Formats: sequence, C-alpha cells, structure tokens
Amino acid sequence: MNEQQRARRPGGRSARVAAEVHRAVTDLISERGYGNFTVGEVAARAGVADSSIYRRWGGLETLLTDVALTRLNARSPMPDTGSLAGDLHTYAATVAREITGPDGLALVRLAVALSGNDRRGLQARDDLRDERTRQLQSMLDRSRERGEDAPSALDVLDHILAPMYIRVLFGMGPLTPEYVKGLVDRLL
Repeated sequence: MNEQQRARRPGGRSARVAAEVHRAVTDLISERGYGNFTVGEVAARAGVADSSIYRRWGGLETLLTDVALTRLNARSPMPDTGSLAGDLHTYAATVAREITGPDGLALVRLAVALSGNDRRGLQARDDLRDERTRQLQSMLDRSRERGEDAPSALDVLDHILAPMYIRVLFGMGPLTPEYVKGLVDRLL
C-alpha cells in the first residue's frame, strides 16, 4: 500500500484501535471501578501494545478523559425541539437513560474519581465539566435567540444534572420519567 492509499483511508486501523481501547476501558471500569487496572491491562483487553496507548494518550488519566469525553459527545446530543422546555425535557431524559445504562454509572464514577487525583486528574475533571457546560450553553444560547428566558448552564447542572448523578451514585432510587420531568419543571 502506498502513502496515497493510506491517506485516503479514513478511520482505518487507528479508529479501530481507539474503539477497542475505549471499550476495554469502559468494561474494566464497569468490572473493577476506576483505579483498579493498569494501562497494561487495558492494552491486553484491547489487543494492542502498551506502547500504542502511551504513544496516543500519554497515560491513563488522559485515556480515561478521552473515553469519557467521547461518550459524552456521542451520547448527549443537544436537542433542538424549538422550545427551552422541550429541549431541557429531552436532554434530561437522555442523560437519565445514559447514566442508568450499562456503562453510564462507570463513567459517572470515573468523573468523580478523576477529581481526587493529581494535576492531570483535576485537568481531566475540568475538561469533562467544561465540555458538558459547552454543550448546555449551546442549547441555552439557542433558546435566548428565540427570545426565551433561559437559566444559566450552572443552574441546569445544579438543578437537573446534579440530582440525577447523586441518585445514581448513591443508589437513591430510579430516575423515573416523572422524577426527571419534575427536575426540569422546578428549574423552569
């Protein structure tokens, strides 16, 4: 294969490796929790060399952040229903499904665990928070452009997302559609 053929292959091996490594991380977090596995174990599970992980991600915190951000972006598209209430109800229902799904709790625990680590862990936590805030802000800005009185992104985090995350983390009951709807209604 020549260089021109390689350049035209979008995704390819690199995308497959990233997907396998991401799946290995998610599985290991689900099985063992954060901090209970090494880059070597991720590599073995993904069928790649440790050096591939270090070369691409540099270390475990960066890899874990990449996994969490990738899932956050892929699973939490910002709805555009035409109204703030519709957007927030749709968004909150989507987040509730995500964090109660098969690897949702593992990723929530990952974000919490990153907060207690060294400088790289704190940066990873901040990157996750900033991405979630950026997503929310885009939805809230659209609603303001429509002339609606939108809350701040921090208000959405405090009044909708935080209660859901706490309930899931501490096993405080299911995130029923009624509960999630009530969170949004109280904020609005």
